[in-house]
Amino acid sequence: MVKIGAIAFSATLFAATIAFAQTAPTKTGDSTKGKVLTDGKGMTLYTFDKDDGGKSACNGPCATNWPPLMASADAKPTGTYTIVTRDDGGKQWAYKGKPLYTWSKDTKAGNVTGDGVNNVWHIATP
Repeated sequence: MVKIGAIAFSATLFAATIAFAQTAPTKTGDSTKGKVLTDGKGMTLYTFDKDDGGKSACNGPCATNWPPLMASADAKPTGTYTIVTRDDGGKQWAYKGKPLYTWSKDTKAGNVTGDGVNNVWHIATP
């Protein structure tokens, strides 16, 4: 009886750990330029050179062209992923301190057409 109780407790603890574990907010995908970080739909993620100090400098029309990778209000940092608060109060995922964005002109997974735009946008790499 003691063995069954210990096994049941271990199984419950394991299930609870999985339920509370947060997965990374990005995935890794392939592109013509190698491995890239992607959102859940497989779209390439980018970083912006003008972002500084854990803050996004891409707001308004910029954010229309470069949609931020938004985090839910209750999201928590995990590993190398942090969360920055945007000017509008929304939460955005950052990787190694750099806020992440998609590019409105990428039309399918694997596109990397935003890399090098105005010499300030770059592919986010794992």
